[in-house]
Amino acid sequence: MTKAERTRETRERILAAACEVIAEVGFEKIRMWMVAKRAGVSTALLHYHFETREKLFTEAMTYSFAQTGTELDRDAGSVPASVILARILNSLLPTDPELRQDWRLWQELWVRALRDDSAQHLAIDLYGQLHTWVAEALQRGIDSGEFAPCDIDTTTTLLLALCDGFGIRLMLADSRVSLEAAKGAIWGVVADALGVPAKFPAL
Repeated sequence: MTKAERTRETRERILAAACEVIAEVGFEKIRMWMVAKRAGVSTALLHYHFETREKLFTEAMTYSFAQTGTELDRDAGSVPASVILARILNSLLPTDPELRQDWRLWQELWVRALRDDSAQHLAIDLYGQLHTWVAEALQRGIDSGEFAPCDIDTTTTLLLALCDGFGIRLMLADSRVSLEAAKGAIWGVVADALGVPAKFPAL
């Protein structure tokens, strides 16, 4: 392994550890030594890569977001557009332990964004990337004839808002909202707008 590869591996290990710790204790309570311990590195090495908690938080959010994006890109060119869209929407809900961790990070970001300009800019940028993912999936389906034409920006904004709203209720373990009901309601909007079957596709 080259020096550059070792450096990249160390940074990724630190960022993965940071995601775990931030999700567990929250940004306000996190200490750099907690992340160093979880990552198996010295505090000095952690500070070498990330000078402040704020920088670590920002890069951890970006790292977590990128990991989800990488997963969504798998075999994207060989499956129906409805499945690609369903995978994206599924990833925007707390559907498994890893995505619940991502949701805790998002919630930390939302809180920070209310009083910190850099966090606000990061949140808006990440939402922009989410908007692009959903919009591109819609455009792919329209181009292939699988989806009926729609106002892509409006539909994308609505789907993101629905995922946020249902996601919050699911994270709160609200007994009036189940994961299957949430997915069904969101896909109902997709079905009406795009002219596809009302059942959420198998992933």
